[in-house]
Amino acid sequence: MRLWRIIGGVAAVLAALSRVAGAAPDSVVTLFAAASTANAVTEIAEAYEQQGNGHIHTVFASSGVLARQIANGAPADLFLSANTLWMDWLARRNLLAGEPQTLFGNSLVLIQPADATITLGFNTDLAQGLDGGRLAVGDPDHVPAGIYARVALERMGLWAGLEPRLVRMQNVRAALLLVERGEAAAGIVYASDAAISKSVRVVDSIAAKTGPPIHYPAA
Repeated sequence: MRLWRIIGGVAAVLAALSRVAGAAPDSVVTLFAAASTANAVTEIAEAYEQQGNGHIHTVFASSGVLARQIANGAPADLFLSANTLWMDWLARRNLLAGEPQTLFGNSLVLIQPADATITLGFNTDLAQGLDGGRLAVGDPDHVPAGIYARVALERMGLWAGLEPRLVRMQNVRAALLLVERGEAAAGIVYASDAAISKSVRVVDSIAAKTGPPIHYPAA
């Protein structure tokens, strides 16, 4: 159900963009989108093209990487960010054509490889439970999923103990992949990422009152 709400929201923005641009069957819309939206946005793009609206060229990466590329002149028609910070960063540089529109939300979960023999959780000594293993996250310095994770872990009093155990990945999908391969004992990713993987299991979640609200704006 969440996927179709996502598709409906983004499709509406794409349709509006097409009207403004006078899109035709041979037109191209370049969409820069957060890595965590790859599955949903790919499905959107396919449906959009099947309706004869033209082609959507998608570029997926961390929101921070995409925002900096746009600031450096990358030709994006639409930017879909995994947080408001990078959208605001572009707005301060007068690089948005209109007001950002929040399309949907997400949540963070703790994952482990599906065949892990020990179950971890935020209510245990997570750092000790990793038993020398690593915790994969999006880089908290610029990847939205990592930024959200750091805030939540700080609020739970777990950040200091876990920071030395972190594997900082360039985007949240890379963190997911590390856990899928068993190269990290656990990871913190979006619930939507965990839902598409058969190689990991969700062992705990970050409550809404603990973690900051996760919004995806588009402009």
